[in-house]
Amino acid sequence: MSNEIFGFTFDAQTIFIMIKTNKQIIIAIDGYSSSGKSTLAKEIAKILNYKYIDSGAMYRAVTLFAIRNKIINDKNQEVNEEKLQDSIDQIHINFKYNSEKKRQETYLNDENIEDEIREMNVSNNVSFISKVGFVRKKMVRFQQEMGSEKGIVMDGRDIGTVVFPNAELKIFMSAKAEVRAERRYLELKEMNVDVSYDEILENVKNRDHIDETRDESPLKKAHDSVELDNSNMNRQEQLDWIVGLVKSRIN
Repeated sequence: MSNEIFGFTFDAQTIFIMIKTNKQIIIAIDGYSSSGKSTLAKEIAKILNYKYIDSGAMYRAVTLFAIRNKIINDKNQEVNEEKLQDSIDQIHINFKYNSEKKRQETYLNDENIEDEIREMNVSNNVSFISKVGFVRKKMVRFQQEMGSEKGIVMDGRDIGTVVFPNAELKIFMSAKAEVRAERRYLELKEMNVDVSYDEILENVKNRDHIDETRDESPLKKAHDSVELDNSNMNRQEQLDWIVGLVKSRIN
């Protein structure tokens, strides 16, 4: 007998184990941009009744603040680090669940910015803001506080290597750049954002390079993480795969 949760099908034993367990763990999901980290993290958090933390949204919120306050130059991505350092304590980020839209949304200084931080001007600049050392240190401290009592799923670039190096389950997600660009393109088109596939592909490749080569917490696979290349997997297949891993950690 099978059952459906959040649009996904699971056997009854899996549902019982996942929902009824009292064991609380930290699940760290790292990987490349547009590899589906957030989607998978949100879904597994719902099944486990865990808190979901979108670390990428936090860096996007700082980026939006920088754009609005002319701390970063949109044309050459030059960051005025002195001005950003002076302003960093003015940045307050939190998350609230929107029951009507059935999603978690990001707030910057009590303003809902969930849709705005997904636009291309933020995507094109976020890697330049997120590589600033003092920005990463502030975000990491905030993220570690959120996970102090476990029972969380967090995705990002350095969750398993820097934020939670002792997480019980670490996953590193990847997919071909062309596949990731196509997914991002379709996502933005659904949001009625006017953008081309070529622009998205260039953005994906640029972000990969910056994330992999930055001095502060570069993107890399933790030695004890499990890699998932989902280039040829649908969402149900990915979720089935991670459910098996979670069951092995909480039993």
